[in-house]
Amino acid sequence: MSDAQRADAFLDDTPREGRGRLKVFLGAAPGVGKTYAMLQAAQRQRQSGRDVRIGVVETHGRSETEAMCVGLAEQPMTRSDYRGVSLVEMDLDGLLESRPGLILVDELAHSNAPGSRHSKRWQDVLELLDAGLDVYTTVNVQHLESLNDQVRAITGVQVRETVPDWILQQADDILLIDLPPRELLERLREGKVYVPEQARAAIDAFFTQTNLTALRELAMQTAAARVDADLHRRHRLLGQTAPAVRGRLLVGIDGDVHAEGLVRHAARVAERRHLPWSVVHIDTGTSKDELQLGYLQSAQQLAERLGGEVVELRAERVARSLLDHAIERRATLVLVGRRDRSRFGWKVWLKGSVAEQLIKAGRGLEISVLAQEPAKTAPKRRVRPPADWHDYLLAGLATVAATAVALLLARYLALPNISLVFLAAVLVVAVRSSLGPALACAGLSFLLYDFLFIPPTFTFIVARQEDVLTLLFFLLMAVLAGNLASRQRRQVQALRQTQTETTTLLDLSRQLGAATDVRAVASAAVRQLQQLAKTEAVVATRSDAAPGTQGHWSYVSDAIPVLNDEEQAAADWSLKHGQPAGQGTDTLPNSRWWWLPLNADGQPLGLLGIRSVGTAPSGPQKRRLIAALAQPIAQALGRATLAEELEAARLHGQTEELRSALLASVSHDLRTPLTAMRGSIDSLASLGHSMSAADRQELLEATRDEAERLDRYIQNLLDMTRLGHGGLKLIRDWTTPGDIIASALQRLQRVLAELRVEVLLPDSLPLLFVHPALIEQALVNVLENAARFSPPNGRLQVAVHVDSSSLRFIVSDEGPGVPEPERAKIFDMFYTAARGDRGGPGTGLGLAICQGMIGAHGGRVSVGEGLDGRGTSVTLELPLQPQPHLENDLS
Repeated sequence: MSDAQRADAFLDDTPREGRGRLKVFLGAAPGVGKTYAMLQAAQRQRQSGRDVRIGVVETHGRSETEAMCVGLAEQPMTRSDYRGVSLVEMDLDGLLESRPGLILVDELAHSNAPGSRHSKRWQDVLELLDAGLDVYTTVNVQHLESLNDQVRAITGVQVRETVPDWILQQADDILLIDLPPRELLERLREGKVYVPEQARAAIDAFFTQTNLTALRELAMQTAAARVDADLHRRHRLLGQTAPAVRGRLLVGIDGDVHAEGLVRHAARVAERRHLPWSVVHIDTGTSKDELQLGYLQSAQQLAERLGGEVVELRAERVARSLLDHAIERRATLVLVGRRDRSRFGWKVWLKGSVAEQLIKAGRGLEISVLAQEPAKTAPKRRVRPPADWHDYLLAGLATVAATAVALLLARYLALPNISLVFLAAVLVVAVRSSLGPALACAGLSFLLYDFLFIPPTFTFIVARQEDVLTLLFFLLMAVLAGNLASRQRRQVQALRQTQTETTTLLDLSRQLGAATDVRAVASAAVRQLQQLAKTEAVVATRSDAAPGTQGHWSYVSDAIPVLNDEEQAAADWSLKHGQPAGQGTDTLPNSRWWWLPLNADGQPLGLLGIRSVGTAPSGPQKRRLIAALAQPIAQALGRATLAEELEAARLHGQTEELRSALLASVSHDLRTPLTAMRGSIDSLASLGHSMSAADRQELLEATRDEAERLDRYIQNLLDMTRLGHGGLKLIRDWTTPGDIIASALQRLQRVLAELRVEVLLPDSLPLLFVHPALIEQALVNVLENAARFSPPNGRLQVAVHVDSSSLRFIVSDEGPGVPEPERAKIFDMFYTAARGDRGGPGTGLGLAICQGMIGAHGGRVSVGEGLDGRGTSVTLELPLQPQPHLENDLS
């Protein structure tokens, strides 16, 4: 045995973290002492100091059972009114809130009152287990789902309340409570099980010696199967040789009354042989009535409850498709039902039944055939849905048209060729309608061909023997051609449907792959689901403060759904427990919406809500398709959520990096002017009386220069904050480029005092429709940057160039220049190039702010070589707007 198999066995044997333990007290029939044994075990747990709580215990008035409840705390029951009747049920929410160490839940198969959260008590137990609470419970063997038919055959009683077999398979312990039938009958007669009147009726109807013996055997077999499974797992855990789980069981079903019985038998066989199993239905394209669809859907839903896989295939040949699927899934056993041939058509007589075809062709496979007894409630004949009267009208018109054409061609063509005209009519009807109208057209064509063309004409008498063969062959060919054409039409329709679903699935995958955020993924999923499944779809996610929300949910759909309290509760429960809820499930089934959890990597991301367009709920095939689509939708949501989280983390990291750089820059660059100002002020305060007027004036001017420099730093920081948060608003006005240059030079008069500034303006300049103050600030930042890197008495040039669509401010200096690889970086925040002779400290924000301001006007900033091949030139390019009309004021 491999290490992987031993690891799997160890994991199976290890209790799941956070889940409670389940102990089942199994009995063969009521009265064997299951509840009493459960209470005895609970009393032992209470004496050991454990917090034990009675969720629900049915004593049925038995004094010894009631005595065992003494000392055990009891959770009060909840009451509800249903059609004027007061019903009591276990308080599930109260138990979840109080969280005792052990809960006693009697009668696991009990059906809850209408309006409860779950329709069955075993679902309440599962929710308690998921919450980490331990549960003791009781159940009788006749309530197991897979034994339902067998119990009915033994006792003649149809048990309505059932429990899926996988509940027992998930139990941590199963304790068989056994009592010989004679002792149980004695307890019945003594009134220890039912009151005397009920006891006599029960003995006569159900509690017979034979029935009790058979039920006892079923209970022992069930317990033995569980012991065998435990022994199998222990062998694997120890690394010893154990019976290998090999192959698969396939069971083929059709839409008949025996389908559910066949599924139950398959579940029992699969459990005994430790085989995974699948229920396969072959859709041949033939129509089914409502009764047959109901049988098929009930059987498929039963298979899902019993833990089987449901597969639906489209094919014409049932046996061949079953064998191909068995080979594909590596199945070793194929199970089908055998039915009476008299109930089927000529195809079965010619080809044999599906079971016979499987036995003939299924080499290497074990073919098991279950002989099914005729059901009293089964229909005696196969009910075919009536064809549309338009199809039969088409058959009549096609026959009349073929007759007219044949009469016209009769004088030119030989008699055998006339039949081809009628065959063409049969083919047209078969292709355009179905088999019934095609056969009707073939029959009418046969009669008209005989009446009008076979001598003696205008009679149905056939005089020549060769004409008899001609008519018979014509009828045979017409029927075969109509059948083949009708079959081809059904196959084309099935292929079209499959192609439509495949195309939609491909579109869904493509759109989910292209979606970059959660809302885009949800929108693509809703749109494709509504197109594919013809249902109303919605993707719901948690969002307490999102717009367009209802309560704490945010919806993505064509219209925000209006949910009642039950539908809201179903959505909350589905997201919390990661299981489907709502319409078509056993949890709050009265809801109009079917909720499917969207989980990725074990994390709940949201819900997929489906609501049928009509009043009837969606069929199993459509529900399986939607459930299959939920997984890629969940994966796409997980991918989009992860991408958003990574982007948020990246932005957070960049923000922290910028914050650190800003603090470092501010701490250094703002300290310099403050230190200079403080030094000047201290000198004036301590030595001002002994200083000359010129020295005092120089200190005051230096203080003012440093204050202006500090003001520019702070203004740059404020401008960058507005640019980063979208708070920069453009207030455009018409202005001249010369005024902007003059104002900028005036502001920097002291900074540019030691430089030779040249201004080159064309004779005529257009007007700019800009925010004047922002463009001026951008030009100031560029000029200040050029002055800081220019040598003393260096040349600084401001030029304006104009073309048909733009105007450019070009500021050039004779500084050290910027290497070409670094020219794109100088517009990054906090980046400063190599210092020039006059390069003072700076925050590195000036050019970044300049780029933001020019970009807000639709322009751009670029860097090139400066004057005479040295230094740097910065170009501010702004788009030109159509010039306003200026009126000349003539005097």
